Amino acid sequence: MARFTRRARIGAGIALATTAALALTSCAGATDAPASGGDSDVDATTATSVADFGTFAELEAAAKAEGSLNVIALPRDWANYGEVLDLFAEKHPEITINEASPDVSSAEEIQAAETNKGLDTAPDVFDLGLTVALQNTDTFAPYKVQTWDDIPDELKEPTGLFVGDYGGYMSIGYDSSKFDAPAELSDLLSADYKGAVAINGDPTQAGAAFAAVGLATVQSDGSLDDFQPGIDFFSELQKAGNLLKVDVTTATIASGETPVVFDWDYLNASHTADNENWKVVVFDGTGYAGYYNQAINVDAPHPAAARLWQEFLYSDEVQNLWLKGGARPARMEAMTEAGTIDADLAAALPEAPEETVVPTEEQSTNAGTLLGEKWAAAVQ
Repeated sequence: MARFTRRARIGAGIALATTAALALTSCAGATDAPASGGDSDVDATTATSVADFGTFAELEAAAKAEGSLNVIALPRDWANYGEVLDLFAEKHPEITINEASPDVSSAEEIQAAETNKGLDTAPDVFDLGLTVALQNTDTFAPYKVQTWDDIPDELKEPTGLFVGDYGGYMSIGYDSSKFDAPAELSDLLSADYKGAVAINGDPTQAGAAFAAVGLATVQSDGSLDDFQPGIDFFSELQKAGNLLKVDVTTATIASGETPVVFDWDYLNASHTADNENWKVVVFDGTGYAGYYNQAINVDAPHPAAARLWQEFLYSDEVQNLWLKGGARPARMEAMTEAGTIDADLAAALPEAPEETVVPTEEQSTNAGTLLGEKWAAAVQ
């Protein structure tokens, strides 16, 4: 995958991000002179909507002429991304999808864009945790998809620099053949979980790991104003010999190398395909929720394809594919009202916590700074 204590009732569609996090109306990357609609020589790098191409068909034509789309950090087993990528390839066979570094962090996506700036290998698009998105708005090009009005204001930067797309709740996944279900956070400190508990990444770089510390904070009666209780919990977990310092992957779940994992509920749920004994718990009490955000690289080598990809991701079809992957899509409420949501998949989602917190921009920034200063020493 960084955010005063904000509690929100969460319904069918999670209302995430915050007004503070989205008050970025003058962020770098916005353009004052979008290309004129209908111009065959439109500069795709400045297009802020389909209207700048003239029609959707003209956007498609421009993307096909480019012939490629560079994506990064999209594991095919993450929120059903495999099916999403395959559907795009099926619908647009003239566009080659180049999938780079599927397992890197949000921060590493930005690093890749900087390293490859000006090259055909640079990422065209990003999928980012909110903390990293907020820190790198000058890296993004503003764009509003045709379904923009369906996306809750709380989930989108006002000019379209970055937009929430799919989300869920921080959870614990565990191998039920080896462990009983933890009823509360403190259970994980017991000797029963010796050398067994992992988090998905480094919380100074990865959104899921950052959220794990956030969950530990609020489950330890702390607030998102100060992540220290969460850091202290993981320090205790380390001292107890229970923290497992292994990067979590599908393979480590399947092999049993990481038998207890902090991760988003939809990612943990996906591992039942690899381990029939794998189960998922969202703790009672205060829950921690989050969305991942889509953004276009301001220096995208294939700017039209990048914009076509955004249109695709926010279509009814792909929003239902996120749902199929166990995640809650950004347009869920609007699609439910319109009758275009897959009702069976929606009904299959796990029950949401009654009380949920989401960090503000200030909280995220402060938490990121604190983690940078304290995390390594706490878990060494």
